[in-house]
Amino acid sequence: MLKIYGFGLSQPTNAVRMVANALKIPYDYIELNAPEGEHRAPDHLQRHPAGKMPAIEDGDLTLFESTAIMKYLCKKAGSSMYPEDIIEQATVDQWCSFVSVHIYMAFSRIVFNRLLAPQLGLPVDDASAKAGVEFLDRFLPVVDRQLSQSKFIAGDRMTIADINLLATIDPVDALKIDLSMYPHLSVWREALIPQAFYQDVHAFYGQAA
Repeated sequence: MLKIYGFGLSQPTNAVRMVANALKIPYDYIELNAPEGEHRAPDHLQRHPAGKMPAIEDGDLTLFESTAIMKYLCKKAGSSMYPEDIIEQATVDQWCSFVSVHIYMAFSRIVFNRLLAPQLGLPVDDASAKAGVEFLDRFLPVVDRQLSQSKFIAGDRMTIADINLLATIDPVDALKIDLSMYPHLSVWREALIPQAFYQDVHAFYGQAA
């Protein structure tokens, strides 16, 4: 059976689990104790040489990096959540990259400094968190504008780009980030959170932490 190794506060981990849920692929989820450094243990470094999360084992395959894993799972399931059509696929890739490069990196600054560092007793870099908020102010309007033009981020049906975005912005409530100025993004998010693929990971971000 597919094994997913991750951490409950890791947005990429949650994205992979949500895709597996949406595809109805059975899996065992192994929570790594990141605060205790379990992700840097030798056995996990064999799964991910940088000691990051998530990583999967599926038979003889070991794979890391969440976008690669999501694409693999869609190919395995024969799912259009990662389309075969070259133009549709390129559009999904475009939005996955945009979210990962611009929005996830912004959130990672805020999540680390407002949630993780205080819990772990690590120094808080307020300037980094502030820069993360400024990046969101710059890039969330792009996503909101896109969702004003289509039901989902890459077109008229849900793809891995939507789950990538949903998992990436998942900490907004825990971080007290107001999305009200992004009405299309808010409506899109509120429609997806009640769905089983999300609820089977957690009812809200941080629930399992």
